[in-house]
Amino acid sequence: MGKLDGKVALISGGARGQGAVEAAVFAREGAKVVFGDVRDDEGRKVEAAIRAEGGHAVYLHLDVASEADWQRAVHTAVERYGRLDVLVNNAGVVGSRAEVLETGPAELLACYATNVFGPVRVTRAFVPLLRRSANPRVVMVSSGLGSFAVTTDPSRIESRIVALGYPSSKSALNMITTQYAKALPEFRVNVVDPGYTATDLNGHSGPQTVEQGTDAIVELATIGPDGPTGGYFDRTGPLAW
Repeated sequence: MGKLDGKVALISGGARGQGAVEAAVFAREGAKVVFGDVRDDEGRKVEAAIRAEGGHAVYLHLDVASEADWQRAVHTAVERYGRLDVLVNNAGVVGSRAEVLETGPAELLACYATNVFGPVRVTRAFVPLLRRSANPRVVMVSSGLGSFAVTTDPSRIESRIVALGYPSSKSALNMITTQYAKALPEFRVNVVDPGYTATDLNGHSGPQTVEQGTDAIVELATIGPDGPTGGYFDRTGPLAW
């Protein structure tokens, strides 16, 4: 039996890169996976590939900026499964690559719409369905670029990145996670840095495989009711804020 055998999991941003691998890994671990994205052709290919391996996967068109899309996703989950056990807020964008001094509110808003407001919209929509689970878990996918400790450590590659939008959006997501954890004490709500993985977001420059990037996500998706909540982790363990 897999770690997620029989669990119902929903993953945002699951049509490519980290999200697509998460969907495949969750399915191999026995989960009934619902995943969404705005890239329909790629999403359907991922769905077909998972099913060809004997996994359970359902792809839905889901834009994290669309309230209507997520309400439709909630309805689908209710109709098919009656509950949700794991929510992975994975969808994210790099946003504007403008220099710091050239970045204005409009550029920040475009990044925050997906990386911050998206997880808030999705989590709020799915809390009622998660409450039907015996052990509800929410995993926010952040980055080392959201860590003050990491980005000020000269030994870390993240310290060499100078940008406003993406790093600050992930710091905001980290804080949002801690507040959800306090507001939902019966849930396990944590945030993950997958690590510097080779994905489209970084031009596949990361030294770590995307599969390795799922390690902490799967770990936090499978913790018991006595597991950590309100924490920040990477695949090696707790991460400094």
